[in-house]
Amino acid sequence: MDLSFESVQSSRQIDAFHDLPFRIYADYPQWAPPFRFEIENIFDPTKNSFFSKGECERFIVSRGDRVVGRFAVMNTPKRDKVLDPKMGGLGFIEMENDPELAQAIIDFAQNWHCKREYYAMRGPINFGENDTYWGLLVENYDEPPIYGMFYHPPYYKKLLEQTGAEKLDDHWSYKRNFDQPIPKRMQRITDRIEHREDVDFRPIDMKNIYRDAEYMRQIYNDAWSDQDISERENEFTELTQDTIETMVKKLKPIMIPDSVLLAFVDGEPASFIVCVPDLNEISKETGGRLRWWHYPKLLWFKRRAKHLRTLVYGTRPQFRKMGLEALTFTRGIQYTKAAAPSLEYLEGAWVSEKNWLMQRSLEALGCYHHKTHRTYKWEF
Repeated sequence: MDLSFESVQSSRQIDAFHDLPFRIYADYPQWAPPFRFEIENIFDPTKNSFFSKGECERFIVSRGDRVVGRFAVMNTPKRDKVLDPKMGGLGFIEMENDPELAQAIIDFAQNWHCKREYYAMRGPINFGENDTYWGLLVENYDEPPIYGMFYHPPYYKKLLEQTGAEKLDDHWSYKRNFDQPIPKRMQRITDRIEHREDVDFRPIDMKNIYRDAEYMRQIYNDAWSDQDISERENEFTELTQDTIETMVKKLKPIMIPDSVLLAFVDGEPASFIVCVPDLNEISKETGGRLRWWHYPKLLWFKRRAKHLRTLVYGTRPQFRKMGLEALTFTRGIQYTKAAAPSLEYLEGAWVSEKNWLMQRSLEALGCYHHKTHRTYKWEF
């Protein structure tokens, strides 16, 4: 029976887009659904600023009356043209184990891009920054996904590679159990940095949370616009005040202040780290929904969370190689363990396979590489 493609517009189609993964992952107990409202915000032009920079369209794929696949196609011309070759995007792909279906999705996505004078694409990617919902899980299917990261069945890798997908890059997730002691060498470095007269260090001030969030925004924009990996610089998108305020409103109810840390040098904001409890633990309990009666569960969540995700961090270029990263990471582990004893492990996601400096830093803290998410490319 022929496959049909529908652009997702109606409430019925939106429901079908979100319902399909529940059927696909019925036999994968590790899976946790992302919050539906967060995914919907990505496809809402009034809530996602990337619509002012490009376009995104999502589809469901049916065989007769049965929805068998879903995906989204997207572009951001200014950012895409720095890639060689210029590449559009494919993301949010879910599909039954069917090579014909996988090939049909790729063919459809290629035709969509060709009409827009794109002759290459990459995926799975997000219509936004690459710190969430980016990449295909290709290593470690035995553990649940951390907040903002997708879980995929093992057969997705085989299906996509059969369509001619070639590896573009890998990003690693690092794990550290909270009951591990801090290595003595890292403890010595941290103690030395913390006692410097020009260095000040503290958790986020919840009474002045927007002021501190603005400090972090400034550090982030300086840090990620000047990186060791040049292609990441070219793809960098400045974090706006509206975006940081939206993040604060979303994360404030579940934030553990001792896991959100700021370092200053001579009073100037220099380095920071933001870690948040794994909201996938809640989404798994609520089926990806967040209704009013779930809010008490959310407010008490940080007292019983088992996993913590490193969400974002950065150090201004002029303050690198001072040991500030060791200070924020080490004290973050220690303070968070004391503040939230229910936590079992920390996962730091989205470390580029090319970023050997960050890899060594995390390994020096006792973290180890335990998951890989891969981005593929197709040229046509």
